Amino acid sequence: MLPPIATIIDNFEILDDGPDQLEYLMELGRALPPFPDELLTEQNRVHGCESQVWVDSNVDHSQSPPRLHLRGTSDSFITKGLIALVMALHDGKTPTEIADVDVFQVFKRIGLGAHLTSKRSNGVRAMAERIHRDAARLAA
Repeated sequence: MLPPIATIIDNFEILDDGPDQLEYLMELGRALPPFPDELLTEQNRVHGCESQVWVDSNVDHSQSPPRLHLRGTSDSFITKGLIALVMALHDGKTPTEIADVDVFQVFKRIGLGAHLTSKRSNGVRAMAERIHRDAARLAA
C-alpha cells in the first residue's frame, strides 16, 4: 500500500539526491497493488513511455463528486516507482483536483526532476496526460 503523497514528499526531502532517491522510488513501485493480467490491454497501455506502462482508471460514483481511482504497472522497476508517485498524486481525487496537479512541480520540489532522463520525463508526461484526459472524461 502506498503512503499518502505528503509522506512520500517528506521522505524524498530527507533523502540525499541520487541513489537513495532511486531506491526509495523503486520501493514505492514495489508497494503498488498487483495489477491484474486481464488489464494488460492495449486500451490501458500508455503510449510515449520507453518502458511498457499500463494505467487503469475507474470512477467511484459512490462519492459526491465522483473520484478517479487508478492502478498501474510497468515492466521496469524505476518506471514502476514513477507510476507509484504519479498515482499517489492523482488517485482518489476529483476531476477538478486532478486538473490542478502539476507532476513536474512536485518532482522539482523533491529533487527528482533533475535525475530523470528525457525519455523517462516524456513517459511521466504521457502518464499524467493520460490521467488528466481520463479525469476530463469523468467531468464531461
